[in-house]
Amino acid sequence: MNDRSPAVLIADTGRGNEAAILNAALDAFGAEGFNGASMRTVAKRAGTSLSNLYNYFPSKSRLLAEVLRHANDELSARIRRAVDDAGDSAGPRMREAVRAYVGFVVDHQVAMLVSTSEVRYLGGEDRDRLIAERDETQRIFERIVDQGVEDREFRTPYPADAARAILSTVGAIATWYRPEGRLSRGQLAEQHARYALALLEASLAH
Repeated sequence: MNDRSPAVLIADTGRGNEAAILNAALDAFGAEGFNGASMRTVAKRAGTSLSNLYNYFPSKSRLLAEVLRHANDELSARIRRAVDDAGDSAGPRMREAVRAYVGFVVDHQVAMLVSTSEVRYLGGEDRDRLIAERDETQRIFERIVDQGVEDREFRTPYPADAARAILSTVGAIATWYRPEGRLSRGQLAEQHARYALALLEASLAH
């Protein structure tokens, strides 16, 4: 059983009510979708006025873009810290990267779902910027795969597709995870780390 309260994605931005507005927007987009959630709903959830909300964000799409940026920033930071602490070998680095990603999905399940389903409503520079940032997060995994293949830790004949397959599998956890499920957070993270290493045809002794 997992009785932890849901983690808050954005603790503080240093700009007045901004964090409360962003967290309220995430909840609204998660509950009602981008089209269903109104700016008035977000303002009400954030405990602020509609006019004050517009002082921070001129449109709903700009609000969504900022929510998704914070989500990717948090995910990327967790993965980078985990990889930096894992040592120099590709196997342990991949294990900890996957464990960090699973931890993010579990801690911020709604953010993961919104990031997957609502990004289609972004356009222009906001979309381009977010895709570039997500690509950079994916490249962390791609670099580990390349390292492992070069060092002969990973024996997969399909290295070009491996990182995308791993990220897709971990991201999909958000669609079915339940805190009361049979696996703890740590067990789920370890399970998917082993899945990733198996996909890469790596030794599971790491």
